[in-house]
Amino acid sequence: MFDSLSDKLEGAFKTLSGNAKITEINVAQSIKEIRRALVSADVNYKIAKEFTDRVKDQAMGTRNVLNAIKPGDLMVKIVMDEMIDLMGGQAEGISVKGNPGVVLIAGLQGSGKTTFTGKLANYLKTKKNLKPLVVACDVYRPAAITQLSVIAEQVGAGIYKNEENKNPVEIALSGIDFAKKNGYNVVIVDTAGRLSVDEKMMKEIADVKEAITPNETLFVVDSMTGQDAVNTAAAFNEKINYDGVVLTKLDGDTRGGAALSVKYTVGKPIKFISTGEKMEDMDVFHPERMAQRILGMGDIVSFVEKAQEQFDEKEAKRIEKKIKKNKFDFNDFLGQMNQIRKMGDLKSLMSMIPGMGKLTKNLDIDDNAFKKVECIIQSMTENERSTPEVLNMSRKRRIAKGCGRSIHEINMFIKQFDQMRKLMHQMSNNPAAMQNMMKNLEKMGGGKGFG
Repeated sequence: MFDSLSDKLEGAFKTLSGNAKITEINVAQSIKEIRRALVSADVNYKIAKEFTDRVKDQAMGTRNVLNAIKPGDLMVKIVMDEMIDLMGGQAEGISVKGNPGVVLIAGLQGSGKTTFTGKLANYLKTKKNLKPLVVACDVYRPAAITQLSVIAEQVGAGIYKNEENKNPVEIALSGIDFAKKNGYNVVIVDTAGRLSVDEKMMKEIADVKEAITPNETLFVVDSMTGQDAVNTAAAFNEKINYDGVVLTKLDGDTRGGAALSVKYTVGKPIKFISTGEKMEDMDVFHPERMAQRILGMGDIVSFVEKAQEQFDEKEAKRIEKKIKKNKFDFNDFLGQMNQIRKMGDLKSLMSMIPGMGKLTKNLDIDDNAFKKVECIIQSMTENERSTPEVLNMSRKRRIAKGCGRSIHEINMFIKQFDQMRKLMHQMSNNPAAMQNMMKNLEKMGGGKGFG
């Protein structure tokens, strides 16, 4: 996420490294590079100029006050504070109060509206304990209703659709009425998009909004389109005066222009970001956390939150007891792997840890490595999974045949699992064994060993 921008900003800060203090000359050099980095990230030049002017004023105003701070560190702090302010200052919530609460989704075709509709339904269900209903009002795009139906089933949300009716206003109103009668307390209305902004599209979405009076109107925009995304957001806002922006496809080759410019240009907050195809790949937008990630500081708060979502205290205590008794088995290992996978892809997770972003940038982390291990374990009988000691050569041959791996790979995996289990047992009584255990986990998860 924003790798190119992060690298260029790091280069700009290096112009101050080695200097004993901030001067007009070295600040001017650094500011020039920061402005170039922002423009290269598709930030409008006017915004980049105003941003760097404020950074310069802040830097020159503190040069004689904070002599104990290194110039490079001071510039990073100033840029981060200004970047947080540029992106909105603080996280914005979503209001879905009402009986039912109503959320209207708008945007261009291909921006990811329908996928986001499913992600939002999943978020409101799992994080807010609401019962969501999605309403299919895209009556133009082929298979749009089918796509939304599949997504709704996937996340466990209700769906209202009427493929015979081609009037989005009537469908939306009927969907809200259906929600009231069937106990749904939040309705998400997915509307049609177009390939470009046109008057017919604007009138239609405006008519829908006027008819249903939603609590929230969210504009979904493809962040990979950069400044074009900001211009489209401004055009939509003039017509429907939406409440917030959703940036999608932030896991792609995103330069950062949309994230940095949209709040300044439109005056509306970014409320959510979407980073993948899984229904869990959506987060509330936090300007401070995003600024930290752009500046290469990671996002440890989001990492901890994702871990806490998957943490089961009872399960953790059960596993701890088994480790102390040296009874940790393949079922336990598989369960722990699945918990990690639910948090997201490994590379994204590692990039949230301070200092890990640069290390993982050019590292090819194969999430399918876990699938190989999973396939081996699933080829075992229940007795073999719970009692690894029974695995003799004939059983290993059957497992190898069942999962399509070689005997050598099966032996390597079992050997590394046994080593890891012993180290975990030692660690339960001796925390210093942690380092050795991590080395074995690295091998099993796709490092130098199996996978």
